[in-house]
Amino acid sequence: MPHMMQMTMKNDSSVSEFFLMGLTDQPELQLPLFILFLVNYTVTVMGNLSLMNLICLNSNLHTPMYFFIFNLSFIDFCYSLVFTPKMLMSFVLEKNTISFRGCMTQLFFFFFFVNSESYLLTAMAYDRYVAICQPLLYKVVMSPKLCCLLIFGTYSMGLISALFHTSFMIRLRFCDSNIINHYMCDIFPLLRLSCSNTYVNELVSSVVVGIAIILCCLIIFISYALILFNIIHMSSGKGWSKALGTCGSHIITVCLFYVSGLLAYVKPSSAETVGQGKFFSVFYTFLVPMLNPLIYSLRNKDVKLAVKKTWKRLTS
Repeated sequence: MPHMMQMTMKNDSSVSEFFLMGLTDQPELQLPLFILFLVNYTVTVMGNLSLMNLICLNSNLHTPMYFFIFNLSFIDFCYSLVFTPKMLMSFVLEKNTISFRGCMTQLFFFFFFVNSESYLLTAMAYDRYVAICQPLLYKVVMSPKLCCLLIFGTYSMGLISALFHTSFMIRLRFCDSNIINHYMCDIFPLLRLSCSNTYVNELVSSVVVGIAIILCCLIIFISYALILFNIIHMSSGKGWSKALGTCGSHIITVCLFYVSGLLAYVKPSSAETVGQGKFFSVFYTFLVPMLNPLIYSLRNKDVKLAVKKTWKRLTS
């Protein structure tokens, strides 16, 4: 894989490096934003690492749901490593440069983790459907084998999507303009810089992203429609409360992920909306990875209990 990417990253562009403009060019905002995003990065890394360790150390969390949450935290942790250090550098360096190869690598891993998270959230919706609609068969249906297959499929779809996007981007030529009006190597700012015909790239991006969104949203929608139908037919209020509590964290995570992504990308492609795109992209690149471990910790009795047990173990 590294050798293949190394071979394909050679093209005939006259541009060997790009300049990342960052989030803002206002000098008075550089230090406050650096501190803000450094705190965000610290909370994201510590939050996701803590949740992963908590799941590993507590046997009562060794269930299909927490297996998926572990992978969600792993993706968010890796995802934040892709672009946050480079963005932090843009606040302290006069010129924040990234090589052509570095830019394509960042783009590859960005798409890999974003698409993997999208498919993982879909697998988690199916897990919630089985837990609520078929509780007696839950352990049989969500067997370790099926869980591993779902995770394998999640990362495989992420890999295929990332390879599609990156390979088509490498085909493009970049001539004189090398200033990316963004804090990372994102697909649309790069397409604006290319001196090649970008129609094929735009078509491939639309098809790949469109299929992913339609497929994932359809499965999530069907899963929750069946869950809602099942909840409506529950006789006890306790059953209602338990079902909604089980799904609450996942619904919040799905809404944050998809709404912030749509706000960043589904917009008119005019110059005045570039700033808006950067602003909204902050939500899904920084806010979502930071909030996910908090959502699954603060709203979850099992996690709270595991925290208490772990704390007692460490202090005794």
